[in-house]
Amino acid sequence: MTIKVALAGAGAFGIKHLDGIKNIPDVEVISVIGRDLAKTQEVADKYGIKHVTTDLDEALKIQELDAVILCTPTQMHASQSIACLKAGKHVQVEIPLCDELKAGQEVARLANETGKVAMVGHTRRFNPSHQYVHNKVQAGEFNIQQMDVQTYFFRRTNTNALGQARSWTDHLLWHHAAHTVDLFAYQANSPIVKANAIQGPIHPVLGIAMDMSIQLQAANGAICTLSLSFNNDGPLGTYFRYIGDSATYIARYDDLFTGKEEQIDVSKVAVSMNGIELQDREFFAAIREGRQPNSSVQSVLPCYQVLHDLEQQLNG
Repeated sequence: MTIKVALAGAGAFGIKHLDGIKNIPDVEVISVIGRDLAKTQEVADKYGIKHVTTDLDEALKIQELDAVILCTPTQMHASQSIACLKAGKHVQVEIPLCDELKAGQEVARLANETGKVAMVGHTRRFNPSHQYVHNKVQAGEFNIQQMDVQTYFFRRTNTNALGQARSWTDHLLWHHAAHTVDLFAYQANSPIVKANAIQGPIHPVLGIAMDMSIQLQAANGAICTLSLSFNNDGPLGTYFRYIGDSATYIARYDDLFTGKEEQIDVSKVAVSMNGIELQDREFFAAIREGRQPNSSVQSVLPCYQVLHDLEQQLNG
């Protein structure tokens, strides 16, 4: 059976999904949805996708469509996920699931009600570097004592990963912190029981905090310190240091190093070295096998509860 997919959001991240899907057998992207019809048509032509639209509802009416991948602005994620589930389609939504807890809870409720696969793109669960550490934890060979994480960008203007103007505003808490909040609980194998946050000055134009610091503690005692910035004029992206009882690991996306910066070969951890492709493989496998995927909406909801609590704290 070929799974027929629509991709909504043909920007920098949508293209990463299209590149990953090319390597996955028996999956066909039959529709691409974007805000700008001409730019979306360009992407569709490049990847040989026949149906192009600016209207998600139009794509959802395609009878043979099985699933949708949403790479749209954060503010649309929950409502579009709900629309997909109501249309009887499986859905994978890029991180974050929502920027308001109630909306995320509604997506989870609908996923349970419809029985459709509803998955959130918590890519760190799938990166080979983090999978390697996860396997060590699961085997009882490594227990996390502390995670030290830096998520740094230089984004004083509203641009995306390709340097193009964005139609929406990114968010350190609901988007970028979501990766680490979820990953910490997942890797520690223990729920988060304490969370604190402070933030720097609010940007006069963008209206968001450009710097943030978050502390977390899991029920098993493990701690996490997360620093986030849109002001960092230096290497971009996220750097994870896992300090454990038997080793120290440094993860940078799909690469892994020891605490002494010796590279660890993670090429045999999974069938690909590309975290996005592995994430998509899990989505399609869950559809085929009629099961919950790793990073299902239901399994990541505790992360959004923590983000909600931190937002209340910051606004208080």
